[in-house]
Order: sequence, then C-alpha cells, then structure tokens
Amino acid sequence: MLDRLRADELKAQLHCAVIGQQITVLEQTSSTNDAILQAATANPKEGFVLFAEHQTAGRGQRGNRWESAAGKGLWFSILLRPKIQINDSAQLTIWATEAISDVIRTELSLEPAIKLPNDIQIRGRKVAGVLVEMRAQENAPHLAVVGIGINVNQSLEDFPPELRNRAISLAMALQRRVDRQNFAAALLRNLDRTYRARFAPEC
Repeated sequence: MLDRLRADELKAQLHCAVIGQQITVLEQTSSTNDAILQAATANPKEGFVLFAEHQTAGRGQRGNRWESAAGKGLWFSILLRPKIQINDSAQLTIWATEAISDVIRTELSLEPAIKLPNDIQIRGRKVAGVLVEMRAQENAPHLAVVGIGINVNQSLEDFPPELRNRAISLAMALQRRVDRQNFAAALLRNLDRTYRARFAPEC
C-alpha cells in the first residue's frame, strides 16, 4: 500500500505528548476500538493510539456499521484515562468532534459542522464520526476508548450506493487528494493539546 501511514514519523512530530506516546498501525482489524481494548490488557498506558488501514467491522453510533475503505481514510482509536465519571463520557465526544473540526478548518480551509451527538458533516454529508466507550476501573481513573473515523480520500464510488447521498470525503470536498500522513499528524497534535487542556495535567 503506497499511502500507508508511518507510525514512527507520526510519533516524531509529537513532543511532550499524552496522546501519541505509543502509536501502532495495523493493516487490518475488525474494529480499532476492539483492538485497542485487547491491547490495553498488556499496555494500559494512557495516550496509546492504534490506527488500522482497513476495518472489517467498524462501528458507529447505535450499532451502525462504519464503512472504511482500505487506505482511503483515517480509522483509529485512542486509549485514555480522563479524570471524569463514566456518565460524563459525552465530554469526550464533544472534545473529539471539536478538535477534528478545528483541524479540518485550519489545515484544509473547509467549513465542517458538528451534528450532535457525534458526527461531523461537510455540506450536509457525513465526513467523520466519533465513538466513545468507557470501562470502569477499580482504584484507578476510568478507561476510555475514543474511536475516530474520517473519510479522507474516498471517491463517490468507494461508498456503498445507499450512502452516496449521505457521505462525503475530504478529497471529494476539496476536489483533490489529501496527504493522510500530514493530516493525521496535525490531528494528533491538536487532539493531544486540547485533551491536556481539558482532561489531563500539562507535561
């Protein structure tokens, strides 16, 4: 895959970071949220980021399937230990959707809109979504997995027919290809900066 994400280069662009202390890129997994929860048993460190070039069973809100064409988008999950209660998990969804929208706006000069509770749209079509799952932990901050899916370089034909009037990619909106590596690095930097400002101590 020519456009494969490079974990070492992404990590090199993050300094004094909580998010991105460890980054893994898988060729394929069922769901990055499921994969990072499995990895968390061996590596529970906050800020672990797991990307997948392709998801075979990506999940959206309310059990909906998330279509994730191989190598065309950004599909990743972040393992966090925010100092919030489980019933406050919506704070993480708001944080993530705002951070993603900011990067789309500043890096690509597009104007995204947040559709509550967890979608980001461009021109009324879904371009990104966030799925937060929290797990209670005894005698420790609760574990949170923030799953993010962003349509980056899909063409209309990459979406199933039933989604073509409801989905869009960044490349479709711009009418040009987006550098996934550079966009992913900008996204991780903003997610880390804003997460530390809201939920974690500064380093």
